[in-house]
Amino acid sequence: MLTVLIDYAAGNLHSAEKAFQRMAREVDGGEVLVSDRAEDIARADRIVLPGDGAFPACMSELKGQAGLFEALIEAVEVRGRPFLGICVGMQLMARTGFEYETTEGLGWIDGEVVAIAPGDPSLKVPHMGWNDLVIDSPHPVLEGIATGDHAYFVHSYQMQVADPSQLLAHCDYGGLVTAIVGTDTMVGTQFHPEKSQSAGLRLIANWLKWAP
Repeated sequence: MLTVLIDYAAGNLHSAEKAFQRMAREVDGGEVLVSDRAEDIARADRIVLPGDGAFPACMSELKGQAGLFEALIEAVEVRGRPFLGICVGMQLMARTGFEYETTEGLGWIDGEVVAIAPGDPSLKVPHMGWNDLVIDSPHPVLEGIATGDHAYFVHSYQMQVADPSQLLAHCDYGGLVTAIVGTDTMVGTQFHPEKSQSAGLRLIANWLKWAP
C-alpha cells in the first residue's frame, strides 16, 4: 500500500512525513511518500493533503502545479481513494473559503471557511495551542479517541459545516470550532495530528487501517 503526502509548497512536511512513516510501520501500513508528482498521486492507495497558510494561496498552489489538482480529483472523486486533509488541507475540502477573498474550495464538505470569532474577547486569534476534543459522531478513524483528548491547533479560520452529520468532532474556543469533518472516503482535521501526541498518532494509525 502506498500513502502519498502531497507536496504543493504549502508547508513543512517533515514532521507529518515522520509521523505517518512511524504509524505505517506499527500497523503494517505500507510505504509513505512525500511527492509533488501527479503520477505518484495517480498510483497512491491513500492520499494526505496537508497545508499551512492562507486558503486562497494554498488553493492557487494546488491548482498551479502541473497535473496535481487533476490527479487529486481523479483519485478521490472518481476512484474513491481514502483521503485525509490536515489544517488548511482540511479547509480546502469546503465549498467556499472567505479568507482575504472569496475562493472556491474542493466542495467535498458542504461548508464555508470563515474567521474565528470567539465569544470571549480575552481569547486571542489565531487559536494556537492545545485544546480538548469533543466527539460529535462515531467514526472508524476515532477509535480509541475520546472527548477530552488533546489536539494541537494553530489557525485563524475555521470550517462551518452546513450538514451536522459531517461534523465528527469540535473543540470549544469561545464557541464551537470545527476539529474533524468526514464524509464518504474523506476525513479532515483542523488540528495537526502529527503534533498531537498520542491522540494524533492514534488517528493517523486508524486512518491508515480504515477501509471505507
